Amino acid sequence: MVASLQNIPETAAPAASEPRVQETVLTPRFYTTNFEAAAEMDLSLQQAELEAMLEEMQTDYNRYHFVRNESFDRTWEDIDGDTRAAFVDFLERSCMSEFSGFLLFKELSRKLKRRNPLLSDILNLMARDEARHASFLNKSMGDLGIAFDLPHLTKSRTYTYFPLSWVLYTVYLSEKIGYWRYITIFRHLEKHPEHKFHPLFDYFNSWCQDENRHGDIFKALVRSQPRLWNNWRARLWVRFFLLSVFATHALTVRERADFYESLGLDPVEYDREVICQTNKTAKGAFPVVLNTGHPEFFPRLQRCSDNNVKMQAIDRSSQPKLLKSIRKLPVMASTLWQLLRLYAIAPIDCEAMRGTVA
Repeated sequence: MVASLQNIPETAAPAASEPRVQETVLTPRFYTTNFEAAAEMDLSLQQAELEAMLEEMQTDYNRYHFVRNESFDRTWEDIDGDTRAAFVDFLERSCMSEFSGFLLFKELSRKLKRRNPLLSDILNLMARDEARHASFLNKSMGDLGIAFDLPHLTKSRTYTYFPLSWVLYTVYLSEKIGYWRYITIFRHLEKHPEHKFHPLFDYFNSWCQDENRHGDIFKALVRSQPRLWNNWRARLWVRFFLLSVFATHALTVRERADFYESLGLDPVEYDREVICQTNKTAKGAFPVVLNTGHPEFFPRLQRCSDNNVKMQAIDRSSQPKLLKSIRKLPVMASTLWQLLRLYAIAPIDCEAMRGTVA
């Protein structure tokens, strides 16, 4: 993957101190997958759609969007205290997530170039977009005196292997939930500009269009593989990944509550809006989606978030490691129970509604 770093814009690593990202279960990961399986994918069921999206990606509507203007030419000492810490945390995790996508897409594109050229070309352009996002975020971190050495991250972080089907499910969901995260913030700040404390937020509209387009591409990839949606195993896996992504989002928003409050957003309402909209969007790709309208759905997610806060409090305590582990056991058991109960809620059958007007 290191060979792919020549495609990162020069702005990716401004001179500044590098942040130390605390590793938790919510920290973005770097991924690798089964390249042989990707090369053998038969895309014929969605060939026309993918070719049309490739043509749109080649047009590159956002080519000149991610260029910093004069609004960035100032100091940012006025962003301080809890707001600064929360903003830095948001930038760090977002930058790492975008850079992770760049590495995965670029390596897939390189490996598939001869055997699956259509998919290779699409992934190469997706990598282009992710590199822009990571570089732009890293520049905003540089405004605050910190920045990632992005090429160094490829050597210093561990890569997690996901089977190709897991990659298709999770990338689709991460792109779509990313769209709803960014567009919800953008629309809120349009109505309440007094809460916009950095010009980065002006770019969220075009940014989220990239996320949406990438999600549409992975929707086509999922639908091109019937085994990923036309059987009972696929339904079980889809429910698992939907719940995993939504639970992670709920926990992350709770952790970053200060950031959303600094934007004038209610973190609980923001979390619900993003999850509900992502779940609704996922009906176009998946055979089932979760019943987010069930009266137990969000209360049980909230209990998972509460348990995560308890776990963090235990970690921060000065107690011996063994005692911490013992104290965590009932909290972990509670979270697992909540997730099992959430998984057991009857899903909504999307295939039964396919072709009907929502």
